[in-house]
Amino acid sequence: MAKRGGNSIFIKMVSTATKADGKKTGYFYVTRKNPKSPNTTEKLEMRRYDPVVRQHVIFKEEKMK
Repeated sequence: MAKRGGNSIFIKMVSTATKADGKKTGYFYVTRKNPKSPNTTEKLEMRRYDPVVRQHVIFKEEKMK
């Protein structure tokens, strides 16, 4: 049986999109990342859907509080 969780840590992917009034949308996804992997030394950036602006935009990694 596999371990639950293992080395993974939770991270928050925050949208970089802005609304018409210039404020950020505040939309985010929560996902996991393996910090020991040699491929994930930098902060992640992914193109995901933001339903607030109804577009695919760049989401950047932030730490969970």
